[in-house]
Amino acid sequence: MPEQTPAAPAETRVALITGSSSGIGAGIARRLAAAGIRVVLNSARSEDAGKALAAELPDAVYVRGDVADAADARRIVQTAIDAYGRLDILVNNAGVTRFIPLGDLDAADAEAWREIFEVNVVGTWQMITAATPHLRESTEPGGASIINISSVSATRALGSSIPYAVSKAAVNHMTRLLASQLGPAVRVNAIAPGLIDTPWYEGADEVWESSREWITENTPLRRVGTPQDVAEAALYLVDAAYTTGDVLTVDGGRHVV
Repeated sequence: MPEQTPAAPAETRVALITGSSSGIGAGIARRLAAAGIRVVLNSARSEDAGKALAAELPDAVYVRGDVADAADARRIVQTAIDAYGRLDILVNNAGVTRFIPLGDLDAADAEAWREIFEVNVVGTWQMITAATPHLRESTEPGGASIINISSVSATRALGSSIPYAVSKAAVNHMTRLLASQLGPAVRVNAIAPGLIDTPWYEGADEVWESSREWITENTPLRRVGTPQDVAEAALYLVDAAYTTGDVLTVDGGRHVV
């Protein structure tokens, strides 16, 4: 059940953001809330952090649930409907990885592939299919909006692991396919972040430090990204009424090096 009682007018837009108790998801939640959008937060774990963020924002609720579980995905969406009576924006941010060197084929075993794909691909799909009937009912002039969080590793030979990179390539293609099918009622776009300073790299300090050093020395903007950088891109796509099927890169220029 929601942790707070909605207070905003019924016509105010509602956004559901998966994996939003910290990092990129929390950054997007804060930015959308600052723009006057009501927010439904979610995480599979980190319940205390999710509830704390919901209490911090002006009009937000939190629901714990695992997007890889079909029943949970439906329940997460229903929480938004029960709390606010509408859904206008879905941000699929929940994701997992394993830090496996790209050349270590044995470590990227079937278990790793299943774990990563169940959340990053199947979970994204389950959230979209659960949310789409409600998104189609949105009265937003530019249509409702789905934003999938992808990665620059979807299109380049890099990333935390091969299964992760391939899962994000699947998300990109899912984005384009759904954009072709859900318009004009629902726009579907993706954001492909580069190296972003989040808890994602906890336990992978060596990967973080080497990547950060390379990014700050070699890319046009000479810094790693922040959750706020991705959040600004998300807000843009929420309001970009003539944009669908796009994958917006947010990597400080890494892709041109």
